[in-house]
Amino acid sequence: MTQTICHVCVMDTTDPDIVFLGADGCNHCQAARQRLAHEVPAADQQLAALAARVEWIKQRGKDKPYDVLLGLSGGADSSVLAVEAIRLGLRPLAVHVDNGWNSDLAVSNIEQLLSTLKIDLITNVIRWDDIQDMQLAYLRAGVIDIECVADHAILATLYRQAAAHGIPTILAGTNVRTESILPLAWVHDKRDGRNVKAIHRRFGTRRLQSYPFLSATRLLYAIFVRRIRFVPLLNYLDYDKQQAVEMLARDYGWRPYPRKHGESRFTRFFQEYILPTRWGVDKRKAHLSSLIVSGSITRAQALAELEKPLYQPAELAEDIHYICSKFGITEADFQHFMAQPKRAHRAFPNNAWMFKSNPVTAYVRRFARGE
Repeated sequence: MTQTICHVCVMDTTDPDIVFLGADGCNHCQAARQRLAHEVPAADQQLAALAARVEWIKQRGKDKPYDVLLGLSGGADSSVLAVEAIRLGLRPLAVHVDNGWNSDLAVSNIEQLLSTLKIDLITNVIRWDDIQDMQLAYLRAGVIDIECVADHAILATLYRQAAAHGIPTILAGTNVRTESILPLAWVHDKRDGRNVKAIHRRFGTRRLQSYPFLSATRLLYAIFVRRIRFVPLLNYLDYDKQQAVEMLARDYGWRPYPRKHGESRFTRFFQEYILPTRWGVDKRKAHLSSLIVSGSITRAQALAELEKPLYQPAELAEDIHYICSKFGITEADFQHFMAQPKRAHRAFPNNAWMFKSNPVTAYVRRFARGE
């Protein structure tokens, strides 16, 4: 089917909710511009805004062993976050969630970076049989966002570790320049622990031993009672990802990944095979569109990037074999999952209403970020 594409960014009608706005591009362009205007300080105010934010963080963490917690995946964004935290005089505790899918390069990058920066690390290892059962449950459920399994566990772990160590601020590796656009039809909110539990309850096969859930009650308790704040520090920096990767390699021996999300073999396979093959979703369009709107690349560069294949045939065959072997299923089993009827996340119990965009959730979001 031919897709209609925005003339400003590269989002198209593979997002069923896209709205074209004439000269302004589309609703995604418009929303991204608004986010950049509200969440990224103007160039002449950036240094002052950064200094104020860092001082606020330091005051919150005064007289504590650590003033910030940061999640470290081994990817570029979280690695730069660790570098900047030290440069700005913060005292971070790093947390890594090992869900069994780390690439060897990710492990090496984490070890190299933390050794150089002298940052303490806590690694939360989730039992493989828990992750296996959770992800297979999502495949059986037929829902789109299998990454909820990993991302929900990371979020739950960060809140738990922050509470356990009395750390009032979590540094988020997200940033609006590279991640301002992501259609709601392509994802489900990672904070929705009720949905994660419901899908596993219906399609899982065993009682989980180590998987960390974050209930709505725990989330609200962390935000309003423990007053734990998530701060997207990269928004306060002049963040250019390509320059950041070059800095990490030059100064810290960090080695870049051949592809986006190369730190996790499953995340890469999910985004570059499962999503486009089963759902017709190429997440590069959202990523590249974010970069276009922020002025990091041109639309022509984005279109050229989209012409590149996601996988080479031999590489794909190798990854399918690896994924199936690790899951303990046959390739025929996997293709059965890929062909079964699709279901919406909302077909299962959920708290999606809590995360809808409205004045109340906007207030909670600002409060949770200490704004």
